[in-house]
Amino acid sequence: MSKIAPIALTIGEPGGIGPELALKAWQRRTDDALSPFCVLTPIRILKQAIDQTGIDIPLVRLSDISETTTAFTSALPVLDIEDTNASIIPGTASPATAKIVIDSITRAVELTRSGAASAVVTNPLQKSALYTAGFKHPGHTEFLAELAGPGTVPVMMLANAKLRVVPLTIHIALAEVPKQLTAALIGILCHITAKALQRDFAIMHPRLAIAGLNPHAGEDGTMGIEEQTIMIPAIKKLRDEGLDVIGPLPADTMFHEEARAQYDVALCPYHDQALIPVKTLDFHGGVNVTLGLPFIRTSPDHGTALNIAGKGIARPDSLIAALKMASDMAHKRISTGA
Repeated sequence: MSKIAPIALTIGEPGGIGPELALKAWQRRTDDALSPFCVLTPIRILKQAIDQTGIDIPLVRLSDISETTTAFTSALPVLDIEDTNASIIPGTASPATAKIVIDSITRAVELTRSGAASAVVTNPLQKSALYTAGFKHPGHTEFLAELAGPGTVPVMMLANAKLRVVPLTIHIALAEVPKQLTAALIGILCHITAKALQRDFAIMHPRLAIAGLNPHAGEDGTMGIEEQTIMIPAIKKLRDEGLDVIGPLPADTMFHEEARAQYDVALCPYHDQALIPVKTLDFHGGVNVTLGLPFIRTSPDHGTALNIAGKGIARPDSLIAALKMASDMAHKRISTGA
């Protein structure tokens, strides 16, 4: 397998479990065959996490991310960013550390876009603390889209070894879903998803399955008309454009093992319809992937877990899965020439 540049891992919310997860992921670097990564953070945050959790591992401060691969075998590489010297209390998200959180993300994107890093992997952030500090974006994804530049349409995909899902609408009330579920939206997200599966997962002929909005996918219009008026015309147009798309399918029968074998990704009209099956199949191994960016970005599929921060009991499974998927995607981009 060809070599890739190091992965840039952000620190996330310093008062959450991000620092602990970074330590534990490095501990499992050999067992899980992880590609070299470095953490973008003031090094004292990781030193404090070591003191709090008892995870006694060596750290090494880098002068340049290119030193990551050599350092990775014997210590967790850290690329220092400017420190605000704000106090960090485990279990407490503080607006005082917002600059560290934002700078970590910004620097990771810069390194990845320049080619010095192969991917951005983001630890969870606490949006409420960032909002208090003046952060103007709804979340990680929207901030990353801004850093990517005008015209970027980010698409959330949740994935594990058994299933990939894309919610067509995300954090909106259920009553708003029919209003936002348009043929144009379905078309845009399907094209972005198909292209990403080709480029980042080496699936040259991706198969897309779209779940119906209503029970039994509307039962020919007797249980809702959105399938008839919006989804079926959109799917026909996508097929005419050359995409392999099936649906709308009844959501209650499209996630068992035999059904999943018929497609590479499921696109679902609303948030929980997509996230419940992927989290049920493998709660700890889920990865949040942002498609449609000019760089690779993955993240653990969980939050900051403030309630267990600093206790040394956080599971690093999802972060490890995110690091492995980012590495796999980077290798796929090389192999597909993307």
